[in-house]
Amino acid sequence: MARTRRGTSFIRRLGVTASAVALTAAGLAPMTGTASAHTNRQPDFGPNVFVYDPSTPVAEIQAKFDQIFAQQEHNEMGTARYAVLFKPGQYDVNARLGYYTTVAGLGRSPDDVDVHGAVRVVGQPDPSSAAGISALTNFWRSAENLSVTPTDWSNQWAVSQASPMRRVHIKGILWLEPGNGGFSSGGYIADSKVDGITINGSQQQWLTRDSVLGDIWTNGVWNQVFSGVTGAPAQGFPSPPYTTLATSPVTREKPYLYVDDAGRYRVFLPALRHDTSGTTWDAGQQQQGSSASIDDFYIAKPGDSAAKINLALLLGKNLLLTPGVYHLDQPIHVLRKNTVILGLGMPSLAPDTGKAALQIADVDGVRVAGVLVDAGKRESDTLVQVGSPLSHRDRSANPTSLQDVFFRIGGPWVGKAETSLVVNSDDTIIDNIWAWRGDHGNGIGWTQNTADTGVVINGDDVTAYGLFVEHYQKYQTIWNGERGRTIFYQSELPYDPPSQAAWTSPTGKGYASYKVGPRVKSHDAWGLGVYSYFNQGVDIRADRGIEAPKTPKVRFNDMITVFLDGSGGIERTINDAGTPVVGSYGTSTIVSYP
Repeated sequence: MARTRRGTSFIRRLGVTASAVALTAAGLAPMTGTASAHTNRQPDFGPNVFVYDPSTPVAEIQAKFDQIFAQQEHNEMGTARYAVLFKPGQYDVNARLGYYTTVAGLGRSPDDVDVHGAVRVVGQPDPSSAAGISALTNFWRSAENLSVTPTDWSNQWAVSQASPMRRVHIKGILWLEPGNGGFSSGGYIADSKVDGITINGSQQQWLTRDSVLGDIWTNGVWNQVFSGVTGAPAQGFPSPPYTTLATSPVTREKPYLYVDDAGRYRVFLPALRHDTSGTTWDAGQQQQGSSASIDDFYIAKPGDSAAKINLALLLGKNLLLTPGVYHLDQPIHVLRKNTVILGLGMPSLAPDTGKAALQIADVDGVRVAGVLVDAGKRESDTLVQVGSPLSHRDRSANPTSLQDVFFRIGGPWVGKAETSLVVNSDDTIIDNIWAWRGDHGNGIGWTQNTADTGVVINGDDVTAYGLFVEHYQKYQTIWNGERGRTIFYQSELPYDPPSQAAWTSPTGKGYASYKVGPRVKSHDAWGLGVYSYFNQGVDIRADRGIEAPKTPKVRFNDMITVFLDGSGGIERTINDAGTPVVGSYGTSTIVSYP
């Protein structure tokens, strides 16, 4: 009886009643939106998910892509979200992707869906670029689990942050810049294969992980990192700016939706791997892992309340978020191990009441993938919390993973949050995160979109691939856990400090971007770039880009600080090492420290 009272109390905190739980558990109030595992009926993914098979007329598919692109090409801060899904087969289309548009195949292998034409992102007009075009703001879109046979001379993927390419086979040339040397600031590729040349061109930074390059990778500006990439260019930092690791220490690829041989929808859950290189699927490999029926997921719609979603999770469902914005009056709580939260079409979680968007208990094997988190007008202490403070348990056999999770403070609207992401659980895998305090859009200003820190890591043995953290008002990243590993880090300091007095830390002028806590004894990082652009017309200085205890097992490899434009700059790259990049364009590079 006491246990029942505690359970009822917890359910009430979730905002539902015990009778609702009883009815649902008894099958009298079934949750809507799931498909029967015994039929091949298409689940109800809502109005903004379009599913095609090879029998669909080409003109219909092309018209839908053109319609979505016309709406989303410049809809950078809008609320519309879209996903286009292809069942196995061949498709002759030119898929141009604008904001908040994702394209994915529904096969078990990328080669099960072959797009003859292109899945492309093109540059945008930019008067500040000599080329008149750039990809500096080509954010929030993705391509996954398909192959592309370019019918033009290449497949263009001119993107910046938050635009991943995963499980994609490019059967030709891949072109990552917008053209003619226009500016670009990307990017991320994982578990993919490129048969031809990869033209990196003007991309300032890029991470490629566990992939295959069949031909050369050309060019690169400041910070190009390859982790577990077959055919990667040799280590060369700083000239050429290549950081190359033969293997990735611990990985688990992103979950994905697929259709099995009987036409039933399932979600594949890739297995944990160690010391990996190459793809999980090339050369006839069968990717290791397990799968879950779509019947095991609650398929949420943007009108669903946090209480309704939490009830589904409490009853043992996983969560699939369909495209749209989810306004939350309380956090989504993940209490059960091995829970999967998967977004289609880059859905946004938007906490409206000053609480967190997502709180994950300190349990094994939670997977969160493919979601945006937008801070609300009422300040949140933390937007996403993984694990409990002061809880250190070995999760190495089944860690939690965050993949393609993107945070925004301001941009679509005024947003405030002290910290975007706090990771307390040991062994967590972070795989492509962009935490962004907005520098343009709506609600932008030093006293409007306020946020201290992007990412705080308290857990031990956490591994991060692709940390993009930008414009926060104090430290961008604080790493307090032991034996942490970062493979690729990209960060711009805040653009808008109004004075040096407003941006001064306890240790001196400004705040370092990447701070390792003073008590940390062991830490490793490869390929870090920290950039400055103070645009208020005031001389603002950061004493250093990276701050860390000077001890033998706290090790950094291949670091760069850059003065982009504006006033002031960065005095040192790490601690007291490196040369100033102040007052005009310049770079400072350090190959290893200490």
